[in-house]
Amino acid sequence: MCSVVRAAFLCSHFSRKATSLFSPHLRKMVHYQTEPRGRANSPDYRIYFRSSDGTCISPFHDIPLYAADQQEGDVPPKKIKTNEILFNMVVEVPRWSNAKMEIATKEPLNPIKQDVKKGKLRYVANIFPHKGYIWNYGALPQTWEDPSHTDEDTKCCGDNDPIDVCEIGSKVCATGQVIQVKVLGILALIDEGETDWKVIAINIEDPDASSLNSIEDVRKIKPGHLEATVDWFKKYKVPDGKPENRFAFNGQFKDKDFAIEVIKATHIFWKALVMRKKMKGEEIICQNSSLCDSPFRCSDAEARAVLQAVSSDAHEETLRAVLEMLVM
Repeated sequence: MCSVVRAAFLCSHFSRKATSLFSPHLRKMVHYQTEPRGRANSPDYRIYFRSSDGTCISPFHDIPLYAADQQEGDVPPKKIKTNEILFNMVVEVPRWSNAKMEIATKEPLNPIKQDVKKGKLRYVANIFPHKGYIWNYGALPQTWEDPSHTDEDTKCCGDNDPIDVCEIGSKVCATGQVIQVKVLGILALIDEGETDWKVIAINIEDPDASSLNSIEDVRKIKPGHLEATVDWFKKYKVPDGKPENRFAFNGQFKDKDFAIEVIKATHIFWKALVMRKKMKGEEIICQNSSLCDSPFRCSDAEARAVLQAVSSDAHEETLRAVLEMLVM
């Protein structure tokens, strides 16, 4: 990103009133707006987020992990169980699509962008018989797989990203959509020597949500789906010339209770991340709009400055593209 954007972020003292990081209820937000910047299918394309009141937010840090933290005064879309723990999921990649979209953890406000490798936009190959991503793929906000922590089960460190989610419902979601999911189980992928957990979940608005309450229910109601998931993750990097991925637990899915404990652990790692005293070099950017205990909380004006700087750059890029088309 340009120096103007980073400069808009680097502020050391924040004074706006906000909700405490460790309070039982974080910022009460139910609906989120997305705001695209740049041209789609280009390295400059970004999707930024705003809360329902228009505040610029980070989908990584400002959207609560637990859906219950945003439901005060609101009725959830569908009642599952009174004791069910529901999580927010930020959709990065819609089912059946190929562009590798992800939360930009090292950019101010952490927009969603398309991953770039060696100067080229990344797309996953179609691994026969699959087409693109076979689930709605995304992340749980306010989680972080700490690369300095070696997991006692996998014997590998975290991958430095929010924990990933495979949402197995029938609806095709949109990039940037925030949905409420019920966790069913988890798969421990070992990706290039790093632990890369894959949470299996179901959108609570899916017709099968009330029938799916465990990983065994998935085997019964969606036969072949879990096997296809293992096959996909094992082979999706092979077209790039890399070996097949491997898994902890011999590729077996762990149950719901195990999954929730993993999620809770990554939430604790995230809390430590946003409470660091300062940012070093190219580390993850923790700029946020709602965590008053975090030294990286920023004002509305500072958050808006990030989008304004990006808007200026995007306008210039679009203008250059139009001029190039006109002279062809």
